[in-house]
Amino acid sequence: MDALKDKLKEVLASVLPITAIVLVLHFTISPLNSSMLYAFLLGSVLVIIGLTVFLFGIEVGLQPIGHGIGGTFAHSKNLTFTIAICLILGFFISYAEPDIHILAGQVESVTAGQFGRIFMVVVVSIGLGIMMTLGMLRILKNVPLKHVFAAAYGLIFILSVFSSFDFIAIAFDASGATTGAVTVPFMLALAGGISALKSDSKSSEVDSFGLVGISSTGAILGVLTTGLILGIDKLNGTLPEQTITDLNLLGVYGSKILRITRDSFMSLLPIIVVYILFQVFAFKHKKSRVLSIVRGLVITFIGLVIFMLGVNGGFMDVGIQLGIQLAAMDSKVPVLLVSLLLGLTTVLAEPAVHVLTSQVEEVTGGHVKRSLVFIFLSVAVGLSIFMSALRILVPDLQLWMYLLPGFGLSVILAYFAPDLFVGIAFDAGGVASGPMTATFSLAFVQGVAAQVPSADLVADGFGMIAIVAMMPIIAIELLGVLYHIKTRRIQVHNAPNVGISNQGTDGGSHG
Repeated sequence: MDALKDKLKEVLASVLPITAIVLVLHFTISPLNSSMLYAFLLGSVLVIIGLTVFLFGIEVGLQPIGHGIGGTFAHSKNLTFTIAICLILGFFISYAEPDIHILAGQVESVTAGQFGRIFMVVVVSIGLGIMMTLGMLRILKNVPLKHVFAAAYGLIFILSVFSSFDFIAIAFDASGATTGAVTVPFMLALAGGISALKSDSKSSEVDSFGLVGISSTGAILGVLTTGLILGIDKLNGTLPEQTITDLNLLGVYGSKILRITRDSFMSLLPIIVVYILFQVFAFKHKKSRVLSIVRGLVITFIGLVIFMLGVNGGFMDVGIQLGIQLAAMDSKVPVLLVSLLLGLTTVLAEPAVHVLTSQVEEVTGGHVKRSLVFIFLSVAVGLSIFMSALRILVPDLQLWMYLLPGFGLSVILAYFAPDLFVGIAFDAGGVASGPMTATFSLAFVQGVAAQVPSADLVADGFGMIAIVAMMPIIAIELLGVLYHIKTRRIQVHNAPNVGISNQGTDGGSHG
C-alpha cells in the first residue's frame, strides 16, 4: 500500500497543475461550455486514478517480464534466434502501443484518409522492429551508442532532404508517439536485463539506456521511406468537427469505453503471449512469481483503461477548443504563454517519464536525482510547445529550421556528454512525448493551427511531437556535460575517488 500511496502523490503533483491551468483559463480569458468543462474534470479524476494504478502495475508486472527476456537474450548463443525474436517482438510492441494509434487516428482524420491509420501503424512498427533489433545487437556487441545515433540521424537527414514537409512532420511525431506507456517500460527492462549480465559494471549501466532512443528512429525512417515510395507531395487537412458539446457525460465516456478497453487489451496481448512462450521454453518461473506477474498485468490493464478513458474522454476536445479560442485573440501573448505552461506541466503526467526517471535514479545509485531530471525535462518540453505555437504564428518559421540544428546539436553533444547521459537523453526524447502530449498538447496546437489563416493544418498542426522529442535530448545531454565538468573539478580539487565515475557516468565520456 505504501508503494501505491507514493505513486498517487507523484501523479497528483503531475496532473493537478494541468487541471489548474484549464480552470484558470475557463474562469478568465477562455471559457468552456459546461459539457466540455465537466467532461474535462471527470477526465482529470480518471487520469489520476488510472495513472496511479498503471504505474504500480508496470512495476509488478511488465518490468520483470522485460528484464527476464533481456536476460534470456544475453544468455543465448544463437544470434539468428535473437534477431528473429527481436524483430517480431519490436513489431508487436509498437503495433500495440496506444500512443501511435492515437496519432495515426489523428493523421487519418485530419488528412481525410490519405494516410490511413492501420497503414501508418504497420509502417511505423516495421521501422521500430528493425531499429530495436539493431539496438539490442548494439548492446550485445558493445558498439558505442553515439556512433549508432550519428549513423541513424545521418540517414534520416538524407531522407528528409528528399521528403515533403508533411511527411517530415508526421515522421518525427511518430517517433515520439511510438515510444509510450507500454513500449518504454518494456524496452527499459529489456535493455536492463541484457546489461545486468555484463561483467563490466560501467558498461552495464551505460547500456541500460539508449534502446528507446534507437528504436524511435525506426518510426522516422519508416514514415519517410513510405512517403518517398508513395510519392505523395502534399497531404490536405481539415479539423474534424467536435462532438463533445452534443453529448452528456455518460455519452462522452460511454461511447469510448468499449473501444479503449479493446485497444488496451490489444496493447498488452503481445507481451502476454511472449511471456507465456518464454515461461514455457525459457524462464520456468516459480508459481508464486508467475502469479505476481499476472496480478501486475491485470493491474496494468485496469490502470491503462482508466487512464486512456480520461485522456480521450476529457482532454482532446478541450485542448482543441482552448487552442482555437486563444489563437483567435488579438494579442498572441496568451497563446504563447499557455503553450509554455502546458509544456512545463504535461510532461510530468506522462507515465513513461515516471518509469524512466525512477530507473535513472536506481541505475546511478541515487547520484542522478529524478527530481533534477524532471526539471530539465519540464523546461525542455515547455520550450518545445512554445516553439511549436510560435512556428504556427510566424509563417516563415519552418519545422526543419528547428529539427536540423536541434538533432545536429544532439549528435555533437553525444561526443562530449558521459555515455550514460547520452542513453538517458535519447530515451527521454521518446518518453517525454507520450499519451498526454499526443492528445491534449497536440490537440491544442492543432486548434491553434486551425484558427491561424496562414497556417497549414498538416504541416503546422503536426510536428509538435517532433520538437517535444528533440528538446529533452539536448537538455539531458547538457545536464550530462555539466555533471561531467562538476565531477571532474571535484576529483581535481579533492581526491581521485570522489565523484560518480563508479556509476558509469564518467566512463567513456569522450569516446
